Amino acid sequence: MIPLQSNVEGKQIKLKELEDKLKGLGYTIGGGWDYDHGYMDYKIDEEDGYTFLRLPFKALDGELEQKGVTVQLGTPFLLNHKYQDGLDDNPDVFNGLFRMAYNSTINQFQEPVDKDATVDNKYMPTAKSLIEELELTLLY
Repeated sequence: MIPLQSNVEGKQIKLKELEDKLKGLGYTIGGGWDYDHGYMDYKIDEEDGYTFLRLPFKALDGELEQKGVTVQLGTPFLLNHKYQDGLDDNPDVFNGLFRMAYNSTINQFQEPVDKDATVDNKYMPTAKSLIEELELTLLY
């Protein structure tokens, strides 16, 4: 994870407005949502894992699922999730073929090898450009 300085840090905005503005730029709602915090993610690359620019935020006046909630933006950062290739090589096998068939249907994807893998510096120019776009979109 690489924190990136930005003038959006500390900005307060309605969650709906944040989503409306950023989804049009290619951001998606990131994983790891909770009742009081969440993330907007921009996928930069899928080479050797998934590299994201992640914008964290926290609820100020309620929970995220409440209509009209205001959020405060945190420090954006670059993040890389590195995944194994192929199917899970350690399936949860229980009681023969039925359980194996069930597991292969439900648990077909592997856990990440590293949820916070090293981010290649080649993504820094893209990240800086995305930060500029974020600031222009959210501050002006």
